[in-house]
Amino acid sequence: MKKQFLYLFLLIAFISCTTDVKFNNPAFEGQKDNVFWRAIDYKATLAVDGSLTIEAYTRNEKLTLNTTATTAQIYPLGTSSSNRATYVLTDATGTTTFATGTGIGEGQIVITEYDAVNNSVTGTFKFNAENIYNNPLAGPILNFQYGHFYKIPVVPYSGNVATTIP
Repeated sequence: MKKQFLYLFLLIAFISCTTDVKFNNPAFEGQKDNVFWRAIDYKATLAVDGSLTIEAYTRNEKLTLNTTATTAQIYPLGTSSSNRATYVLTDATGTTTFATGTGIGEGQIVITEYDAVNNSVTGTFKFNAENIYNNPLAGPILNFQYGHFYKIPVVPYSGNVATTIP
């Protein structure tokens, strides 16, 4: 009888020992105003002039990071309109936009790796963006910190503009 309990115990022990590994590859996430934020969809576009646009989406949010190149380096924010971060929230009350630009906000985008063979980009970001339309329903500053994007697929800019058919 003792052997049967031992075998039953071992069987249950082996069945319950499973490892569920979830890979977050590619990924786009960070802390938005000290709360964890993760995009559910993302893409990067390489323009003809060599500039890079990385877009991350949730159900009602869009975060856009723009850099002037794909070179692995630090791109400062708040010093030009070429390197910038834009966050747009669309909800029942309307649209709220936070952005950096020349003399607006501060921060940085760091590209740590641009893989031209596999067409992906990896890096980090942090910024303070200003409420550019002074929407009274949102605060004056939006803070993103500890942001990182990992192996975001990069597609070349096609130049096609979507049109609607009446």
